[in-house]
Amino acid sequence: MKAEPVKRAFKFRFYPTDVQAAELLRTFGCVRKVYNLALQARTEAWYQRQERVNYNATSALLTAWKKTDELGFLAEVSSVPLQQTLRHLQAGFSHFFEGRAKYPKFKSRKKSKAAAEYTRSAFRYRDGHLTLAKMTAPLDVVFSRPLPEGVQPTTVTVSRDSAGRWFVSLLCEDASVAALPPVADVIGVDAGVTALVTLSTGEKVTNPRHERTDRARLAKAQRQLGKKEKGSKNRDKARAKVARVHARITDRRRDFLHQLTTRLVRDNQTIVIEDLNVAGLLKNHTLARAISDAAWTELRSLLEYKCQWYGRTLVVVDRWFPSSKTCSACGHVKASMPLGKRVFHCERCPLVLDRDINAARNILAAGLAVTVCGDGVRPQRSTPARQSSAKQKTQPARAGLSSLQGGEEVKSRTPGKRWPSRPGSTRDPAAHR
Repeated sequence: MKAEPVKRAFKFRFYPTDVQAAELLRTFGCVRKVYNLALQARTEAWYQRQERVNYNATSALLTAWKKTDELGFLAEVSSVPLQQTLRHLQAGFSHFFEGRAKYPKFKSRKKSKAAAEYTRSAFRYRDGHLTLAKMTAPLDVVFSRPLPEGVQPTTVTVSRDSAGRWFVSLLCEDASVAALPPVADVIGVDAGVTALVTLSTGEKVTNPRHERTDRARLAKAQRQLGKKEKGSKNRDKARAKVARVHARITDRRRDFLHQLTTRLVRDNQTIVIEDLNVAGLLKNHTLARAISDAAWTELRSLLEYKCQWYGRTLVVVDRWFPSSKTCSACGHVKASMPLGKRVFHCERCPLVLDRDINAARNILAAGLAVTVCGDGVRPQRSTPARQSSAKQKTQPARAGLSSLQGGEEVKSRTPGKRWPSRPGSTRDPAAHR
């Protein structure tokens, strides 16, 4: 059976002319305006009149807005990005009612991402030249790598980051992505701060600490920004300088994580990681900066989709599994294991091993138990009805294991969040589904 093509986005930088930049900035502003108007209309319609407003209703509202004197400028830009932002809003409400996201928020001119999405009817891609709607000349795109041969983009997303850089993302169906040849190696991965990851083989990958490398440069740029008068052009220039330092840190970190995850996926058939509560760990102000620089969430995201693309298996062990306190040789679980102890000494057997390597081996063993014994596919959110296959003491309320087969997480359906309550209102979550 032939595998379906993978949808893959190719992101490139481009350098617009002054006319093109003005048109795109105007489009970004209209997209943000339409999104906010539609969100306000949907919220007010329910709370004030108990009316249901969906995508079709907001699309009709958009047509009416264009005919007014106050919002007539919406008709001056391409209509496709405006329709797409209404679809994004509808998707946001769907995620909210299914419990996967919070209630949609209004977009800010200064904080929200400036982006516009074009579908096939709003752009032309021929012979490596990309021309958007309402533009006569193609964009000056720097193609750092070629698109798959014979493939036409289905969606084009244009964006501008806080550092002033312009990007275009071309979404294509890439049939060249296929499963890699099977290998026999399996590996457990323990994430850390000093060592970004420690592998069950004993290898440690040192954390490059990109933020610490540029910390002096960032601090200097931030001091200069603090001295500038608010609302002045010099402050805008200083803010852009700070953003460029942050962009440099982010780009270097992402490049390193791509190289690391690609190597792990290429060399191993099964990869086992921990389900870390990064949001909770960031509340520790002593380690928050180092944890943010390590980017554990992005590391997991890269492993998930690469395993799915290339036919590998990613197993995620429950966050309550005591990997650091368990002996990888005899299974004895210590009562406590403070962060200051970097070497694991077992009281029941002569094992003396590096703390992180011991944890990585335990993670691997728990992950193999998942694949062999068929434990749950997701960390338990309530008391499990059966004993976990991992050798561990009873844990509070979440003592299960989880696995991601082929990088695709099978999500259990949990009760979704409800509409925020207001005095005197009757809540009906189905009203905006």
